[in-house]
Amino acid sequence: MTLLIRGGTVVTHDTTFCADVLCEDGTIIAVGPDLDAPADAEIVDAKGQYVMPGGIDPHTHMQMPFMGATASEDFYTGTAAALAGGTTMIIDFVIPNPGQSLIEAYRTWRGWAEKAAADYSFHVAVTWWADSVAEEMGTLVREYGVNSFKHFMAYKNALMATDDILVESFTRCLELGAVPNVHAENGDLVAHLQQKLLAQGITGPEAHPLSRPPQVEGEAAGRAIRIAGTLGAPVYLVHVSTKDALDEITTARASGQVVFGEVLAGHLLLDDSVYQNEDWATAAAYVMSPPFRPKGHQEALWNGLRSGNLQTTATDHCCFCAEQKAMGRDDFTKIPNGTAGVEDRMALLWDAGVNAGKLSMQEFVAVTSTNTAKIFNLYPRKGAVSVGSDADLVVWDPHGKRNLSAKTHHQNIDFNIFEGLEVTGIPRHTISRGKLVWSDGELRAESGAGRYVDRPPYPGLYDSLRKRNELATPKAVVR
Repeated sequence: MTLLIRGGTVVTHDTTFCADVLCEDGTIIAVGPDLDAPADAEIVDAKGQYVMPGGIDPHTHMQMPFMGATASEDFYTGTAAALAGGTTMIIDFVIPNPGQSLIEAYRTWRGWAEKAAADYSFHVAVTWWADSVAEEMGTLVREYGVNSFKHFMAYKNALMATDDILVESFTRCLELGAVPNVHAENGDLVAHLQQKLLAQGITGPEAHPLSRPPQVEGEAAGRAIRIAGTLGAPVYLVHVSTKDALDEITTARASGQVVFGEVLAGHLLLDDSVYQNEDWATAAAYVMSPPFRPKGHQEALWNGLRSGNLQTTATDHCCFCAEQKAMGRDDFTKIPNGTAGVEDRMALLWDAGVNAGKLSMQEFVAVTSTNTAKIFNLYPRKGAVSVGSDADLVVWDPHGKRNLSAKTHHQNIDFNIFEGLEVTGIPRHTISRGKLVWSDGELRAESGAGRYVDRPPYPGLYDSLRKRNELATPKAVVR
């Protein structure tokens, strides 16, 4: 199958130029002016539009069992919505129960993901520790293409990894050439503050941010960074939401430590006033962890992206519908944590970033695609517009408009936390593995069309990373 994107302006993380892009059998085979194509090739007219690498969302939770519920978005509906928004790959999370085999959990998630419409990969969470966990981490890296492991410092008595687990797991990651990921919130402090608020009779969604103040995240981020620094391991902090955590990252990176930071589109745009809505269901819709923060943190996070101290953007896409959120009507600690956004991230960041002068087009590509590909060893297979790369592309209309709404989105959830916001700059066409899967508002996603993508480890790479404190770009191995 051949597809030609004709007459567009190619935008990558470091350059912009006019060119056609020719794709065949899922791969980019030529990039240049006035390319020829077979008579039966599908033609995409990109005149006046930008051709960019498809988005990569490094943080999603499709079909996730959590807090007594299961996320409403499965791997088909979630990846289809992603394609509609210009995202062509997700990295989801395998989350074993404490005591469960990591490989057993991995196989369960792989089974769920067989219906994915877009390419996907997995981080695997470390929720407990034993010699068997260390052994299975090695198997996952060597045989299953996993090169990152997640650690929750929150959710006491459930998923929380204590400091001794962090030490053991970070050490094992360093041995294997894998990247430790961290959800940085002090779980002991959160649990204490939750019980204190409930005892005071504060039971609604407004209590959620009060139980997880910014310093709770800052403390945990600093602790994780110092543990990693002492061991000589890199660390990747997910959903950085506060200036407190960003300051810890910035200080560590200035000293030469290898620390990466991810920020969610929601944390860049929303603040904690959303929890004050008089309608319980509307306020509960925004309950996620970490919560949306007081005004001021948003500008700090934008500065973090501009300075390069935050490298990636994500969504933490974890959908729970209004009926599921209502499980916590009388106790905010029982409201399932999670919000949506996999369809909206790219447009939100273009509108609030590029259009507002906070990001250049090249920076937009870097933080929505290429940096994730580099950190998790997918580049240049993903995150690039170059010969030999996967034909995962988005044709971007900088003048197109869209009103974000639950009435029109493709996400399997009955509300949208950005409801009513109009954005300028939208995906006109999305190409996944050389196939046109979104075109002028028509979704052509196919269940099972997505493939699992191996992410090779980084053996022996940390010394050079430490010296350069920049993203490494070894060629990914296709298994």
